[in-house]
Amino acid sequence: MKGFVLGLRKAKNEDSIALVLSPKDVRTYYRFFGARHSILQLGNLIDFEVEGEGSSFLPRLRSLSHIGFPWLFDKNKLLLWHNFIKLFEPHLKDAEEIDSFYYDLLLNAAKKWDRQNPKRIVCESYIELLEYEGRLHDEENCYICENPIEAQMALMQAFIPAHPECLYSSSLPKEKIQLFFETKKTIHLEDYEVEYLFDIVMKGL
Repeated sequence: MKGFVLGLRKAKNEDSIALVLSPKDVRTYYRFFGARHSILQLGNLIDFEVEGEGSSFLPRLRSLSHIGFPWLFDKNKLLLWHNFIKLFEPHLKDAEEIDSFYYDLLLNAAKKWDRQNPKRIVCESYIELLEYEGRLHDEENCYICENPIEAQMALMQAFIPAHPECLYSSSLPKEKIQLFFETKKTIHLEDYEVEYLFDIVMKGL
């Protein structure tokens, strides 16, 4: 079985409790002597076996191996990856059985992480997630005052549109945001505009 490590916390002694996202579910597992195993790290894609399913205790991880990516030794890219993947634990904490969308989203992002600007990948992945979950607000009225938005558009958390003056926030050209919503791509955006979107994503999924 394969999965991404979304969260880790220490248990007694040197054991660990890990939250792992696989193509079919989000599960909590116990790992004996977890602190001694560098494979079990936040954000890692692991191949593993499970023992103890159906018992009163947490199922246990065993036979771990790490599926690596070329960018793992780039500290800046690794930090951005950790910041991105940390968002998924609170977002999926109450989920159990899910389809493969979230796993595939992270896998596709990880495969591109060394070839593209990671912040652009985060923004494009996030808007795919919003559309998948039915939370993409592509209307042209302000969420706060409900009046039409003209040339400049600000975005709240979850990329919800609003007037810059209603949010007391900086903004981007409305046409650029609408094109981003339509194409799910950031190619037409400047780096500072991607930074604006990225900062919103980092507030939470």
